[in-house]
Amino acid sequence: MKNRLAAAVALAAALMIGTTGCTFSAEIATQKDYDPSDGVGAEIGDLAIRNMLLIGDDGDTLNLVMTVESISDSSQRLSVQWQDSGERVTEDVFIDPSSLTAIGGPEQPQVIVTGAGGQVGGLVPVFLSYGSQPGVEVLVPVLDGSLPEYTLFVPARKES
Repeated sequence: MKNRLAAAVALAAALMIGTTGCTFSAEIATQKDYDPSDGVGAEIGDLAIRNMLLIGDDGDTLNLVMTVESISDSSQRLSVQWQDSGERVTEDVFIDPSSLTAIGGPEQPQVIVTGAGGQVGGLVPVFLSYGSQPGVEVLVPVLDGSLPEYTLFVPARKES
């Protein structure tokens, strides 16, 4: 009787270890950082860039859309840089302290990226920096206005 009980306990313990043992070393997917939308993100010092996209009808004129979260106690000047025909173009965006600053909407500050050679469905390198913080280059996806949620973000075409 004791042998049967010991065998049952040993079998139950072996079964439990065998079925749960792989979770001890498995990476937990919910603890991985990821971008939950179409855009990409980056962090620079006290600024966190969220859901950064380039939106336009073609790859020549693109609207940079993003939200910047600041945990800084002072305003920051975020520099956005890209290559236009081999030359570096820089535009600055002012970020309010301890807040979220949306960029690229119809009633928001806009950065129009031109000449970056992007194609809809591709990626365009954009360099972000501020103050004395080391900057970061981000490969930003290019989307068009075919989805209803992006139509308001397509830059207006200039008539010649």
